[in-house]
Amino acid sequence: MPLETTTLARSTVAAPDPEEMRRVMGQFATGVTVVTGLDDAGPVGFACQSFASVSLEPPLILICADHRGRAWPRIRAAGRFCVNVLREDQSDLCARFGSSRGRRYEELDWEVSRWGTPTLPDVLMRVHAEVHEVHVAGDHDVIIGRVLELDTVCEERPMLFFRGRFGIDHPAPVV
Repeated sequence: MPLETTTLARSTVAAPDPEEMRRVMGQFATGVTVVTGLDDAGPVGFACQSFASVSLEPPLILICADHRGRAWPRIRAAGRFCVNVLREDQSDLCARFGSSRGRRYEELDWEVSRWGTPTLPDVLMRVHAEVHEVHVAGDHDVIIGRVLELDTVCEERPMLFFRGRFGIDHPAPVV
């Protein structure tokens, strides 16, 4: 395509609105995690679908967090976090940390890792990391974490988020 046509197409086509973005991007299945941290005010955490391995040498991972939220600024200030990858049957943990009204740590059997971060019980795996870089991207921060330690906890099926629902073993929603 000639450069002039490409430039024109980009300037005349409206960007997708948030509803369309959510609907179309929902076609891509993602894993579900809970990112946890600890500061002087206590444990904190949030549900997170944006998680990926970035580099093997040095070992780096990526998470994305809404910089308007309450949990991420506290975790960023603490400097370390744990990514707890959920099993498919851990919707209770997802609900705790995925809602602003979730009860988070109340009556939850969690522990503090040797890295000073909360670890959640019986998850698939954990990635202990420290904040390495933070890049602002729209309404979120893209966080690069330097991996400190990896824990494989169990070998079950992962929790997946697909088409606005958890799991892929259900009929597609009517649009």
